[in-house]
Amino acid sequence: MDTITTSKIYNNSLTKYSRFKTREVMVGNIGFGAGNPIRVQSMTTTDTMDTKGTVEQSIRMIEAGCELVRITAPAAKEARNLENIKNELRARGYNTPIVADIHFKPDAAEIAARIVEKVRVNPGNYADKKKFKVFSFTDELYNEELDRIYESFSPLVKICKERGTAMRIGTNHGSLSDRIMNRYGDTPIGMVESALEFVRICRDHNYHEIILSMKSSNTQVMVEAYRLLVNRMIEEGMNYPLHLGVTEAGDGEDGRIKSSVGIGTLLEDGLGDTIRVSLTEDPEFEIPVCRRIVERYKNRQSHTPIADLGLRIADYNVISGKSEIENPYSEIPYDPFSYQRRKTYETDKIGNHHVPVVILSLDAKEYSEPSSLEKISYNYSKELDKWNIGDLAPDFIYLGTVDLPYALPGTLKKIFDYSYWKTLEDKSDSFPLFTPAEYLKAQRRSYRINFVSVTINDITPELLEAIKIDKFCVLVLNTNNAHGMAEERRVIIELMQQGIDTPVIISRSYAAGVDDEDLTISSATDLGALLIDGMGDGIWIKSDNSIDVINRVSFGVLQATRTRISKTEYISCPSCGRTQFDLQVTTAMIKKRTDHLKGVKIAIMGCIVNGPGEMADADYGFVGSGPDWITLYRGKDVIERGIPYPEALDKLIGIMKEDGIWIENIQQ
Repeated sequence: MDTITTSKIYNNSLTKYSRFKTREVMVGNIGFGAGNPIRVQSMTTTDTMDTKGTVEQSIRMIEAGCELVRITAPAAKEARNLENIKNELRARGYNTPIVADIHFKPDAAEIAARIVEKVRVNPGNYADKKKFKVFSFTDELYNEELDRIYESFSPLVKICKERGTAMRIGTNHGSLSDRIMNRYGDTPIGMVESALEFVRICRDHNYHEIILSMKSSNTQVMVEAYRLLVNRMIEEGMNYPLHLGVTEAGDGEDGRIKSSVGIGTLLEDGLGDTIRVSLTEDPEFEIPVCRRIVERYKNRQSHTPIADLGLRIADYNVISGKSEIENPYSEIPYDPFSYQRRKTYETDKIGNHHVPVVILSLDAKEYSEPSSLEKISYNYSKELDKWNIGDLAPDFIYLGTVDLPYALPGTLKKIFDYSYWKTLEDKSDSFPLFTPAEYLKAQRRSYRINFVSVTINDITPELLEAIKIDKFCVLVLNTNNAHGMAEERRVIIELMQQGIDTPVIISRSYAAGVDDEDLTISSATDLGALLIDGMGDGIWIKSDNSIDVINRVSFGVLQATRTRISKTEYISCPSCGRTQFDLQVTTAMIKKRTDHLKGVKIAIMGCIVNGPGEMADADYGFVGSGPDWITLYRGKDVIERGIPYPEALDKLIGIMKEDGIWIENIQQ
């Protein structure tokens, strides 16, 4: 496979928050990139030929704070109707720019470019061949296809240049062309190259009003693709603005977590000029989520300084200055373009190959009865004196200095402050939590796990030497820095540079009074960004929100980062006017029948645009292939076409039974 990058550079800095400086692109009267705010946008779900319905929905989106309205134009007739929609919006006093979403039809794009302020094209579908066939592309054949694309795409570029129309070149993981797939595979590299082919055509015509996107339902793939894109832009002297989004994120809490993980990981590193949260909900409900995400990065640049990569943390604390490292990215001891979990030793099922653990803080007084643990998926039967352990059952509970008056199931262990732990007679199910000072002075430690709570200021040579020789140590990493993700990452990088393989629990505390949605978004961005890079052997979210919310969010973040799968995952696209069925109703129906299946990924696609491609990241696919007609997939392979909608779910379950993965839901 071709290698397309020789450096690890993908942003301004790994320790200092700074937005990656892009050129300004005007979409109507709104600037994107450069020094402009991070813009928020969404997409209508109505039939584009329904002028009244599309206008009314657009207004609801705009009044919710949407700064850019995207409308699908699958064919020429829908493209022409954009003029009626635009005129009605303007007549009603709304000047928000409109984007035409184009996938397959160059003629539709050329019509739309004369009407709206921006067009979006998908390189994998637009003018490129896509028949999901595997065959060899010689260099000659590959170049012939590029020449054909040049001829097909150039007229649109010329119209956009003449009219002052902006363009988003948006690659989707699920819609790479056969040519790209055969040369690069279904990879982030392939996504980047697919987009850059079209960018080079634009540049050849001296057209630069371009915004780029690299969207995927897999957050690891998405993040790697955007980083590679920026890396390539730097190498080729480009700086086009970035549109961020996780495609087919789903709905509810899971959709918000998944979107926040993917988008937030990039925003944490200063990447991104506009965002869209793709939820399987009415589009106006996406906007408040966008706003909350963006709000986290206002005034972020004023954070407490963090030691540069070229210095040891302890040295930085002494000199309180900046290093003069010519290439700090050479100091990165991992590959930011390819997921690989940090290598750590194993101690009592933490670290090494074990999935990241979940730790929760409990007030023993509030959980004085076994039944109270039902909130965290431990269900006790008094009659049978037996525990039933659910899929979202945490691994450890922190109790401070007060024990519970009953025995816990063997899968749930207790953590106490060291001062209390050392007084326990029976330590078989309990572990100590040390301060650094306690740990260094302790005469007695656990021979299974010693949790040590640290911040960046505790990372001294003395502590590092102590944990090097204690193969039962687990660091609990905390931060109060406004740029906390970067600070915690800096500590983990220090461990890697020093050859220390101690497992790390990523811990974050949130202020009293934070609501559930803010907790969801904040923890997803704070923790998710580290997990995406393979850093973290467990997570510990601390807040005064209800314990069931904290527990769900913890497992949701691990699920979204693909580091611990604990429940059924739904790759569900937002309805966009192309859908062949009511996506929200269908998703709810499928969830009701299948959400008891652990670790199964089901893609629910309303149309064929990204459907087959996204099947690659799912075990099964339920795809609209016509009005009330369904095609079922196993991975990327079609199992059966032309199934009437009312029969399709039963047939899908039948396929799961044939595959031996179906289990009956005894709770139904």
